[in-house]
Amino acid sequence: MATKRQNGKSSYKGVLQWRLHPAVVRVWRICRPVLTLAIGGFVAYCVFAFAINYLVDRFISPVDVNDPTPIEFVVEKSDSASKIATNLYNACGEDEPGIISNTAVFKIYVDFVGKAESLKAGTYVLSKNMDIVQIVDIICAGNPPKESANFKVLEGYTISGVLYSLNEAKLEIDESAFYAACNDIETYKTYSFIDALQDKAGQRDYILEGYLFPDTYTVFVDADANDVITKMLVRFNEIFTDEYIARAEQLGMTIDEVIILASIIQREAAMAEDFPKVSAVFHNRLGDNQKLESCATLQYVLKVNKYQYNEEERATDSPYNTYLYSGLPTGPIGNPGKMAIEAALYPDEDFIKKDYRYFCNMDLPDNKALIFATTYEQHQKNVAKYQQYW
Repeated sequence: MATKRQNGKSSYKGVLQWRLHPAVVRVWRICRPVLTLAIGGFVAYCVFAFAINYLVDRFISPVDVNDPTPIEFVVEKSDSASKIATNLYNACGEDEPGIISNTAVFKIYVDFVGKAESLKAGTYVLSKNMDIVQIVDIICAGNPPKESANFKVLEGYTISGVLYSLNEAKLEIDESAFYAACNDIETYKTYSFIDALQDKAGQRDYILEGYLFPDTYTVFVDADANDVITKMLVRFNEIFTDEYIARAEQLGMTIDEVIILASIIQREAAMAEDFPKVSAVFHNRLGDNQKLESCATLQYVLKVNKYQYNEEERATDSPYNTYLYSGLPTGPIGNPGKMAIEAALYPDEDFIKKDYRYFCNMDLPDNKALIFATTYEQHQKNVAKYQQYW
């Protein structure tokens, strides 16, 4: 039996030796390390290539290859690479994808290619369909900053007053285009407070009257009507906070009604302490459906600034004429500032309780304060005393 096993074993070895020729075994022993290394290298290459492609697609490639919308981007002289990266990332506002998707990758890239110190101040037009390489090349190429100008709109200015301010600032805004834009509700209906005015179109001189918030603005010298109006509507949206909206609802007023009332207060009051008092007088009158009888509304209708109007002028048929019609006029008579808006929302409580209904000017022009009365008889005495100064 032992001999047979031995013979069987010898026979098995012979088969192996027949199958794997010594020369083949030697070649295999030589090639195996090389082949193992090659396979390992190929796998590593695949992993590396996948990682690179992922990083490029995720961070280097455009934020949105299908979005060529031009975005104006400004680099100031003092901006570092980190600051530029942050501004690019936040270029479209909060909760919106910016021009780049990652600030760290931008900084790593400009450092890696040695361009961190070559980024130049200027005004650039970029878009989300540009990759980081394109963006860096554009900013490194440089673009002189665009010339800008400031314009100031005073509280109470009408649409025409806004255009006057633009002209004073030497901004070449097309007059007819500006007036047309102020009645273009479709263009600006993305703002909820403008969209709410859909049923007011055609009832007002200008649908945007009251919403071009008075302030000092900076625009590029080649700005057009839309650039200017958009800046002013954005500012209004910042000013009219959720707190104001809640207060308006508490008073049973719409935003538009608040702005209409504020625009009248703005034109009637000159002293800060008189704003909430004038508001209280109008709130008391509105509460009883009493005509507001505001000279400021006649100023808007007649385009003539006076302290007193005659009977014929007070009879002018216009939906803005509060001598002729009860309640608020059909629209704002100017663009009120923050003080007037707050006065409309928060009238003087003491004047509300004491039921003040009248006011008039005193000894103008030195004294711009108003004198108030609870009864018509008191008011008539005040008028008799002070009208010589008007």
